[in-house]
Amino acid sequence: MAEVKEPCSLLSGEAVGKAISVEGVTSKPGPSQTDPVNKGQSKTCVFSGGGKEVGALAATRYEGNKVTPAEMIASIKTKKAGAVEVPGVGEGAVYYTEPGTTATLAAAKIVGGVPTLVSYVGPDKMTQEMMAPLVKQAVDAQ
Repeated sequence: MAEVKEPCSLLSGEAVGKAISVEGVTSKPGPSQTDPVNKGQSKTCVFSGGGKEVGALAATRYEGNKVTPAEMIASIKTKKAGAVEVPGVGEGAVYYTEPGTTATLAAAKIVGGVPTLVSYVGPDKMTQEMMAPLVKQAVDAQ
């Protein structure tokens, strides 16, 4: 079974800092988890700057699950009201906010024959335009 790439190797703190106009953003590996239901194996990278957490990048591989990128995006859109598709990132991507808390941009791609979802979660003031280049860079690095 192929391992999930370490998300901190997919996206630099510097790139996140540029996107949100915060100097000196750093990254450190966050928690890893496996979901026995959907066979998702995820790793995260947490970004900090200006004395607070400014977001997290998660990469999840669905080993043994034959879900397509289109199905992954459709599933997110069903669960998240107001989710909008984002063109040009991965094989399908979607952006949504949880008002007052977070914004998320998730992109789906088949990597080495395995469905993979890469998502960035940041403060709800982060726009789709700020997040798309970050997620695109991480997806392309898979």
